[in-house]
Amino acid sequence: MTDIAGNLERVRAAIEHAAIKAGRDPRSVALMAVSKTYPADDVATAIATGQLLFGENRVQEAQKKFPALRTAHPSMKLHLIGPLQTNKAVDAVSTFDAIHSLDRPKLMQALCDAMAKTGKRPNCFLQVNTGREPQKAGAMPEDVDSFVVHARENFKLPIVGLMCIPPADADPAPHFALLAALAKKNNLPGLSMGMSHDYEIAIAHGATHVRVGSAIFGART
Repeated sequence: MTDIAGNLERVRAAIEHAAIKAGRDPRSVALMAVSKTYPADDVATAIATGQLLFGENRVQEAQKKFPALRTAHPSMKLHLIGPLQTNKAVDAVSTFDAIHSLDRPKLMQALCDAMAKTGKRPNCFLQVNTGREPQKAGAMPEDVDSFVVHARENFKLPIVGLMCIPPADADPAPHFALLAALAKKNNLPGLSMGMSHDYEIAIAHGATHVRVGSAIFGART
């Protein structure tokens, strides 16, 4: 049986150590427990330790898993970190407090329309394809400036930061450094970067949100 409470304690300690080593306030790093594929009971165990920020990859899974948990724990927050289809925009805006995978103008329009329809305005992170991988979503680094302006001025979206997923076989540090530079250039405070295997490196480069799943909940089946 996975020791979720013990794992959370270890991850929190590692985050604190990494932040202090980087000269940062540990409170400037938000730990997002990525609960995709894990059951609601595991999420409840994490909540019992004080973990209140969770990330999910799929709208449908979050809609099934979280309503009862959110009713019982109104202060918890839920972020979408997986790809979003435009036909799920209304559901996503209704379900999540933030969306980390804004990656194209068509989705900007869909989210703008969904926010107008629902009256909800979840924060948005623009996903950047720092590795220029053809199979991966995200704006190319050279397009980030224009994408941010487009999202803010034409669609009035609440853009608060950038997100990236470095190539699996690459040193993540240059990708995190690039994302931080792009965020600074565009006056964006949020940096969603770093997962179970590299979140300490991400913190050294300024991550404000680290997305940690297996290091908390155990290996996925």
